[in-house]
Amino acid sequence: MSVIKLISRNKRAGYDYQLEDKFEAGIQLQGTEVKSLRASKCTMNDAFCTIDKKNEVYVQQLNIAPYQFGTYDNHTETRKRKLLLNAKEIAYIQKALATKGQTLIPTKIYFKGSLIKIEIALAKGKKIHDKREATKEKEIDRKLRQGKYE
Repeated sequence: MSVIKLISRNKRAGYDYQLEDKFEAGIQLQGTEVKSLRASKCTMNDAFCTIDKKNEVYVQQLNIAPYQFGTYDNHTETRKRKLLLNAKEIAYIQKALATKGQTLIPTKIYFKGSLIKIEIALAKGKKIHDKREATKEKEIDRKLRQGKYE
């Protein structure tokens, strides 16, 4: 059993979207990106995933800060990074994106043993009234746990 260490998670994803199917993918990185991730220098608030014509999945706008001790060969912060999924998963994702009006967003990035993995989810956008309802439910749950709700 490998140890999982969370690097970063997309906190807005659960609020803005209704998450449905989740997938674990590898991510193709450069050396300085790995070093920067070990220091937890990553934000994924604006990140999203796309599938190109060659059936390859990419994550875009994933912000990995430049490595502090990097040289001229340091990476670009928000470059397009390839995700490593098998063909069946990609076919399933493409079908869901085409038929159900969903989007593909990254939800968290983490170390699994010595490997860096990214969790992506098929998501459907929430309406404003859905967001309000979710906030009310969280408020009630928090009060019940604290014993303050009558």
